[in-house]
Amino acid sequence: MKTKVNGFDIHYTIDGISGPWVCLSHSLACHLGMWDEQIAALMRGYRVLRFDTRGHGQSAVPPGPYTFVTMADEVAGLLDALQIERAHFVGLSMGGMIGQSLGLRHPQRLLSLTLADTSSRQPVAAEKVWADRIAQARAQGMHALEESTLARWFTESYRNAQPAVMQRIGAMIRATPVEGYANCGFAISRINFTDQLNAIRCPVLIIVGEDDPGTPVAMSREIQAAIPGSELTILPRAAHLSNIEQAEAFNSALLTFLRSTN
Repeated sequence: MKTKVNGFDIHYTIDGISGPWVCLSHSLACHLGMWDEQIAALMRGYRVLRFDTRGHGQSAVPPGPYTFVTMADEVAGLLDALQIERAHFVGLSMGGMIGQSLGLRHPQRLLSLTLADTSSRQPVAAEKVWADRIAQARAQGMHALEESTLARWFTESYRNAQPAVMQRIGAMIRATPVEGYANCGFAISRINFTDQLNAIRCPVLIIVGEDDPGTPVAMSREIQAAIPGSELTILPRAAHLSNIEQAEAFNSALLTFLRSTN
């Protein structure tokens, strides 16, 4: 399904028939299918909204630059369009960055906030790393980033044991529009929310894979320290897409948290 928000199409799906709303926001270079491992567990007690972030999946690719202010406002606009007053928001990586901005700009829309494998600010050196990735994508296409991205997103043992998952997530990477990747990557390279996070007052859960090299445990501890009363769960034997690599543990931590906020 699609609806227009700020003049362009956002693709979304809804699962479940009753209960509070849970809104899931995916990583860079993925789409809403990244959350497939969570749906069966969540839809037993919740209505689940998934959407493709601008520049990804079946959503439109508006011209850049992109900012997390704009992306958070678009989530609020999507909730408005679907007549959803409040929701539990769950974001991983880029989705967690959108969640932080949503919590700062639209706190009245949140029942709770789950921030998974994400960061609240990037070191100065990250700007060059992201500039190089964006340049490579524009010059060679998204397929050039597939192997290195999968190596950051999953532990080596999991990659070797799960070729079908690697094919599935690799296809998401390759299918991501280059300009969507570039403009979102630019926003990620300049994220700087840490000093504002103490304004977030809803219940907050932070989840991180113990072996995440891109947004390591130290970044999650920094977010936890910045948000009063927030909880931190570290998942062993998981890298960046911890919701996939350790889906059962991720789902258990998430559901325990969501139920505690009811």
